[in-house]
Amino acid sequence: MPCVIVDCAIYRNGRRTEGPADFSDALDEARAVGDSFLWVGLHEPTEEEFALVTSEFNLHPLAVEDALKAHQRPKLELYNGSLFVVLKPVTYDDDADTVTTGELMLFVGDSFVVTVRHGEGSPLAQVRQRLEHEPEVLRHGPASVLYAVCDAVVDQYTEVATELQLDLEELEAEVFAPLGGDNRTIASRIYSFKRQVLEFRRASAPLAEPMSRLAGAGVPFVPERSQPFFRDVGDHLTRANESAEGLDRLLSDILSAHLAQMGVQQNDDMRKISAWAAMAAVPTMIAGIYGMNFTHMWELRQPWGYPAAVLVMAGLVFWLHRLFKRRGWL
Repeated sequence: MPCVIVDCAIYRNGRRTEGPADFSDALDEARAVGDSFLWVGLHEPTEEEFALVTSEFNLHPLAVEDALKAHQRPKLELYNGSLFVVLKPVTYDDDADTVTTGELMLFVGDSFVVTVRHGEGSPLAQVRQRLEHEPEVLRHGPASVLYAVCDAVVDQYTEVATELQLDLEELEAEVFAPLGGDNRTIASRIYSFKRQVLEFRRASAPLAEPMSRLAGAGVPFVPERSQPFFRDVGDHLTRANESAEGLDRLLSDILSAHLAQMGVQQNDDMRKISAWAAMAAVPTMIAGIYGMNFTHMWELRQPWGYPAAVLVMAGLVFWLHRLFKRRGWL
């Protein structure tokens, strides 16, 4: 177990105290003393490593299975003796333009909180450190930890949404730049960006329903005085989801505009090709007629015949060039 236990402590009246190493003894001590709870943090435990935690805290097998396998959607489940919450923290690599999601599970009981982390990007360390400097918040018990973790994860959503918005503005400027950017890569970049927004929405959108339930009445281990805090988190989450939805719509519009630009450019290129082909066809046709070597072509015996033919070809080409130029084909 030491390899997966990130931290373990009893919080009494909002202050951290070191308790017994045995989970059962620590939990009994937290329950025996008022205003106390045990917070255990784990990182990617195996089934064997998590077995002791399961037995000591009497966790439901279905919740334990979800916590071990990961790859869960954000959700809230109620079991006898505990509350099970799944969150998906997100991080954004600005250099690689990729959204990375982790998974964070919380078991909340009457006098305990068990957090299980999978992947990177979890704000648990910062949350614990911040809460230990805010004993007035920790005095509210396990619900305060649940609120602080949810608040930190949603704050990450807001930050990532802002970074995505900035990068999208740069991409939009490139698409609508006078030169149009590198058309060979813009479409693939838009599609890749859309996939990152989709990854973000998979993490943030399903969390709306659990936040709504936590902000309402009837959820065990969440006292009524904590509900306004979860409503505040829900408001922040709504703004992040609206921002992600707007990004997705804007990306679709940008992709459509880019494809329309490509179509207009291709039409313009085809008109230019057609114009030059027409100008090349006229002298080719005249030269072809003279190349047939007919006997009865009276100008063939005249000294001005050749210069006249060349002058006619040049004049027609010049006239066609002016015509196409005036109509915007060249």
